[in-house]
Amino acid sequence: MILLSFDIEEFDMPLEYNGEIALEEQLAVSRKGLQNILRILNENHIKATFFSTVVFAENNKDLIQQLLSEGHELASHTWFHSDFEEKHLSESRKELEQLFDTKVVGLRMPRMSPVSEDAVSNAGYFYNSSINPTYLPGRYNNFSVSRKPFWQKKVLQFPASVSTIFRIPLFWLSFHNFPLWIYKLLSRLSLSSTGFLNIYFHPWEFADISDPKYKLPAFTFKNTNEVMIKRFDDFIKWAKKNNYQFSTTRDFLENWTQKNKN
Repeated sequence: MILLSFDIEEFDMPLEYNGEIALEEQLAVSRKGLQNILRILNENHIKATFFSTVVFAENNKDLIQQLLSEGHELASHTWFHSDFEEKHLSESRKELEQLFDTKVVGLRMPRMSPVSEDAVSNAGYFYNSSINPTYLPGRYNNFSVSRKPFWQKKVLQFPASVSTIFRIPLFWLSFHNFPLWIYKLLSRLSLSSTGFLNIYFHPWEFADISDPKYKLPAFTFKNTNEVMIKRFDDFIKWAKKNNYQFSTTRDFLENWTQKNKN
């Protein structure tokens, strides 16, 4: 089973590299990318999960309503992408539910940041997909974390997928920078090992982020925009040709929970 997810947020990455970008432009870049994502998913008849900040959702209500009407899952990416307080866990979930009349059960922290599982549970979430079970210098060291779903207190943890050997993360940067045939091979091995592939992307990858004023390192925008659209569509068609199924994260984990009850 392949679980595609997208962190839909303000495109604030340039600020990490002392680049320049106003909030209005951050939202515009991500909006354009999300439109491209929804088109690809619709053309291929597959469902995915979208972890949205409240800021992005409030400014793009039409696209959030569209993705829900097309059968995708809406989950929380907290309130802001670059500012977090523990209260945002509950507040963001409730605000998304109220704005779009849908049940929000999933969480992904911005930049996969650690968070109190008691706080996540108290905020009313069923699952948290904020762990990359690998070592990423300057970000996190989760090399010993399970590659499969596991309960942590009352919250179901759903780690992002990594390779079976050396735990190479199969996230957005790998998709951009590896030859696509290598990424497909690592994905096939991970699927065979765990039974699922949990991979995540961002809308700005499907837009033009090459503006020099952003001051982004080349590895962050390699194979983005039109090239990303083509590569992503190619990956989906490869997966379908190999009879891999797609699902929202919520549906997959609900089925997983039922099958793994004692």
